[in-house]
Parts: sequence; C-alpha cells; structure tokens
Amino acid sequence: MTKKVVVGLSGGVDSSTAAAILHHQGYAVEGLTLWLMKGKGQCCSEGMVDAAFICEQLGIPHHIVDSREQFENNVLNYLVSGYESGITPLPCSQCNKTVKFSPMLTYARENLGIDCVATGHYARIEYNSESGHYQLLRARDRAKDQSYFLYDLPQDLLAHTIFPLGEKEKSETRQIAQEYNLKTAAKPESQDLCLVEAHGSMRQFLDQHINQKQGEIVNEAGKVLGHHDGIHHYTIGQRKGLGISAPEPLYVIKLDPVMNQVVVGNRDSGTQKECTVGHINWLSIPEPEAPIQAEVQIRYRSRPATVSIVPLETGRVKLIFEDPQFGVTPGQAAVLYDGDVVLGGGVIERFES
Repeated sequence: MTKKVVVGLSGGVDSSTAAAILHHQGYAVEGLTLWLMKGKGQCCSEGMVDAAFICEQLGIPHHIVDSREQFENNVLNYLVSGYESGITPLPCSQCNKTVKFSPMLTYARENLGIDCVATGHYARIEYNSESGHYQLLRARDRAKDQSYFLYDLPQDLLAHTIFPLGEKEKSETRQIAQEYNLKTAAKPESQDLCLVEAHGSMRQFLDQHINQKQGEIVNEAGKVLGHHDGIHHYTIGQRKGLGISAPEPLYVIKLDPVMNQVVVGNRDSGTQKECTVGHINWLSIPEPEAPIQAEVQIRYRSRPATVSIVPLETGRVKLIFEDPQFGVTPGQAAVLYDGDVVLGGGVIERFES
C-alpha cells in the first residue's frame, strides 16, 4: 500500500527538496502551504507561488490553508505582548506547535485522510522502544540543526512526522534540488524569522504594533546614562546600539517595564549562575522526579552548557549552570539535550538581576 504524506511547503529550497525526496521514494505526496501573513508579506506571496510551481513540477496536489487568524492570535499577539512586558519572546517554537505542525496534521487527517506530515526542518526523529517515546534529535548538519525550535512538539506529532533532511548536509539538499531540477534549487536562504523578511527588521515590525515611549537608560545604581524610545528595542545581553558612552563596555542586563527603564552593567553583571524555566515540554523522556544533569542551549546559536536540572513543585525546573552564563534572557527557550537527543525544553522566566 502506498504511503501518503502531506508536506508543508513554504516555497523554499528545503521544503521543496523534502517533498521531492519523498515523491521519488514512492510516497503519495500532497503539498500544503499555510497562508500566514496579512497584507503583502513577501515570504508568503512569493512562497505560495513557488510552492505551487514545485507541486506542478512534481505532479502532486497543492493545498493552501488560510492560517492568518491563527498566526495573528498565537504568534503576533504573543510576540507583541511579550516585548511590551519587557521580555524577548521566541516566536518560532510557538508557531511550530500552534500554527504549523498541529494544524497541518489536523487538516491532513480531517480533509485528506492522511495521517502523516513532513517538513524541510533539519532535525531527526527516532522511536526509543525502551522508554516508549519518540525522540527528537539534532540534525546531522549541526550548522543547520533546528531542533531548538521544535522542543515543544508533543508525542502525537512526533509519531506522525517525517524530516527527510535530518540526515543531510545543506550542501546535499542544494545538490538534490539541482538534480531534480527544482525551481527553488538556487533560491537564496530565507531569514530565520519570517517577520523580519516581511517587515525589513524586527524593530520595524514592533514599531507598527507598540507605541514608542521614551524612558531612561540607567546603570545598576540608578544613575541616568542616556535615554531610549522604547524598551521593546532592547534585549538582555545587547551591547551595540545603546547610544551611550562609558569607560568600559556596557550591556543590557535588565528591562524594567514598570519604570520603563533599560538597565545596563558590565559583563559580569549580565552573567547568571542559575535560572528558572516554565511551560516545560518533556519530549523524549518522562518528567524527572529528581535532579539530573544535561546540556542546555539558552539561545538558538549558543553553545550547549552543562547544567543541573532541579525539578520544582510547580512543574517548573531550576537550571544551575556549571559555568555561569551570559545573556540568559527571559522569554527565550531553554532547550535541554543529552548528546543529540532533545530531552525537553521550556521558557526562561524573569529573574532579578
């Protein structure tokens, strides 16, 4: 019996190649593109055209689902409210869970009678027969690995998802796209964040949704060093673009939405020994009942750091870093690893500097 799969097509080379690989492996492939942006977002308008062309090339059906309302409610509003409250949200993991993977699988099941989805993400999925869990793993291409953004996917989604590019290098993906003569083979790399691609910069996007409110830039003692035009323009660990001069390098160490202040200090002041993490999804293992050791990434491009994970009564955890970490940012994801295996992850909570 021919296996059926719905492939999420953004119109980029990665998702196009994922569809082509499965098609040539004998799967009955159907393409699905989510319409996310209102207005004339380039990543959506051009992406839908390119996705449709790829489906025509491969001779497969193409479906477009209007997900603009879900995207606005679950991602845009989440992003804006986070920045307004002085944190730096990570929209991609929120989008993957609430807008992309779950709605795609639901649409595939209810409208197409298909129980499997695939995307062009660089990550891997394996079933662990001992634990009875589907495990999310890093991609073979560590430079392209996107497992950090996928930590919040539940077991049901992992059990019905395929990542055809998980074992491939990015250069291989380009080569395969060229061999299949895909229209997107030479398409430039897209931005990591679709909002930046559509609006030009995160600052421009936020300024359309958040009123600029001038406030003070102060040091830890409260001395005014300068002024800002909105705390949403800043993030923990930021050094450049502060518009102040000092005898030593200064970094953003705290955003205070109540006082409307950006607090700056030296690098040591921006270094944390521990943090708490909430909204945790234990992905590849059962929730631990006692402290365990693992590695954590506190940013997508940060190096893994060794931590002790201490369970808290509220379902949250405390992370105690073996080496204190700079730039621990409330709102960002802390994703926990055991080698290549994603154990789980959650959202870094606000802390006092």
